[in-house]
Amino acid sequence: MVAMMRLDSTALAALLVALAVTRADAAERAIVLEIDGVIGPAIADYVTREIKAASPDRDGIIILRMNTPGGLDSSMRRIDSAILASPVPVASFVAPGGARAASAGTYIAYASAIAAMAPGTNIGAATPIQFGGGNPLASGGSGDRKGQTPKTQAPEQTGEPADAETRKIVNDAVAYIRSLAAVNGRNADWAEDAVRSAASLPAAEALKLHVVDVVAADVPDLLRQIDGRTVTVAGKPRPLATAGLAVVQMPPDWRTELLTLITDPNVAFILMLIGVYGLILEFFNPGAVAPGLIGSISLVVALYALALLPINYAGAALVLIGIGLMIAEAHIGAFGAIGVGGIAAFVIGALMMFPSRTPGLALSGAVVAGTAIGSAALFLLALTALFRSRKRPVVSGGEALIGARGETVFWQGTEGRVRVAGEIWRARAETPLAAGAAVRVIERDGLVLHVQSV
Repeated sequence: MVAMMRLDSTALAALLVALAVTRADAAERAIVLEIDGVIGPAIADYVTREIKAASPDRDGIIILRMNTPGGLDSSMRRIDSAILASPVPVASFVAPGGARAASAGTYIAYASAIAAMAPGTNIGAATPIQFGGGNPLASGGSGDRKGQTPKTQAPEQTGEPADAETRKIVNDAVAYIRSLAAVNGRNADWAEDAVRSAASLPAAEALKLHVVDVVAADVPDLLRQIDGRTVTVAGKPRPLATAGLAVVQMPPDWRTELLTLITDPNVAFILMLIGVYGLILEFFNPGAVAPGLIGSISLVVALYALALLPINYAGAALVLIGIGLMIAEAHIGAFGAIGVGGIAAFVIGALMMFPSRTPGLALSGAVVAGTAIGSAALFLLALTALFRSRKRPVVSGGEALIGARGETVFWQGTEGRVRVAGEIWRARAETPLAAGAAVRVIERDGLVLHVQSV
């Protein structure tokens, strides 16, 4: 009886394996997705959409070909969640030669069912960078690999961060990457070392330390090497049948490219300035339409992009204050004092607005310098126009008639009527004038002009 039960169990297991293999054999293609550059909201949206769109009946494997310096924690975790929930096995492939999977790329590789690298690539440096810059780890080593800090030692002596907030960030990252390592049976100790001390490995050493599963020259080579392996997919073991799969490239579409463009800190910053200046021009010139239309569209797009990016709101406020001060200088005319303060506030705010040490999400120095010079040039142009307008004669109102020339139409004694600026006015003069004589206005008293002969 026991033997029969064992036989039935063995037959059932064989049947399940056969069914799994048959299902894998039914797949026709291997999808290749490109992660090239900073891992941000656009890349996360692209990868998760393609993973969710994949079908186990049609797609044998999804390959994430990576070359990234890292990116945002929120975007990385979104990709990891999609990988772990995918019914189609996902392989991370650090390629081509010279590529890297640093920071967030390391976590994605650990979350994938297969982690592979091309020769001449590297992986690691997964230490989280705290917002605003600064190394979260104090100097003095990488600490204990098991994540235990002896109570007799100070944090600085064990490689632990010196402050509680940073310790939370680092320990959370350590726990997260160790959990990913446990899912796919990879080297958890080295993963912790990559977080605590920013350790990094080339492809050959990564394979030796069981950080990755395969070192392959290209995608076809990767498919040949992993054929027949059993991996964990959505929490269940699954054999791979990848040798005969057709390789299908799925590059980022226009939506991803557009989102990548507008979430670039430099583009978002410039769009914000265009929006602010456009609305200001429309406010001072009602009815111009174009500045207000362009400005409002640019500002809405910039606010959408800034909502997805890690920004320092104090820096953004300083930029707006700087613009306000320069505009105030142009209208008040405080001989440059307010304007200089506005330029200083603008530059300081622009430098503060984006964390400079976040990979790929820093504001370019050239953009800061260019926008500061452009804003200062607009301010000087407006200030020059203001000073010139003060020197010009008045061309409207009662004062505009002072100095104007005309001719007498009718005159009797010291009073009569004159034509000035196309209008007939009552006029007075100290001396008698003849009809048709040329006169100049020297004073205005209500509706009566005081004139003298030219």
